[in-house]
Amino acid sequence: MSPILANIYLHHVLVKWFEETVKAHCTGRATLCVYADDFVCALEKESDARRFYQTLPKRIGRYGLEVAPEKTNLIQFSRYGGKANGTFEFLGFEFRWSKSKQKGKPYVKRTTARAKFRKSIQGLTHWCKKFRNLKARVLIFKLNAKLRDYYNYYGVFGNRESIWLFSYHAHRTLYKWLNRRNQRKSYSWEGFSALLKIYPLVSPNCCGEVRR
Repeated sequence: MSPILANIYLHHVLVKWFEETVKAHCTGRATLCVYADDFVCALEKESDARRFYQTLPKRIGRYGLEVAPEKTNLIQFSRYGGKANGTFEFLGFEFRWSKSKQKGKPYVKRTTARAKFRKSIQGLTHWCKKFRNLKARVLIFKLNAKLRDYYNYYGVFGNRESIWLFSYHAHRTLYKWLNRRNQRKSYSWEGFSALLKIYPLVSPNCCGEVRR
């Protein structure tokens, strides 16, 4: 199902029901965030959360839908939860509570979900392998476009380590596949570094990696 169709379908099955029925029976605040067929629900009271968690499969089951057991869970997620807080994944990010280094204030930290990171590395490897025979200038130009998209999406406050690790893999993967274009090795590491001085790969710093 496409994201547009999923949003239209879930608007009636989930969103409208949540706004008109679920909230009316909640004793605390309730918020729903939906994208395509993925969503996160935040309920202030544990009793409301448990009731919603039990009712949800019955509601969507009436329309021939099922919740994905591996992606559905009931967790505590509060600035006051401490070690009892859980983590969850949504739209490629892992969400967890953390504390700022300077003032020790709690905030929600977003880092690239591990499964998404591995998938992105696999996609990068496949892409470089497929297009390795392009001229180096063209190959790097096209690769930079992909890297900008990645850094712009994942370049959020608190995710510095992850996107710099991805940048490291991008350099190593490009070096590997440039040297597999024929039987002879095309570049030493020194030669590859010299190439990148002429046609540099974009840096995460160019794409707002610490934006809030």
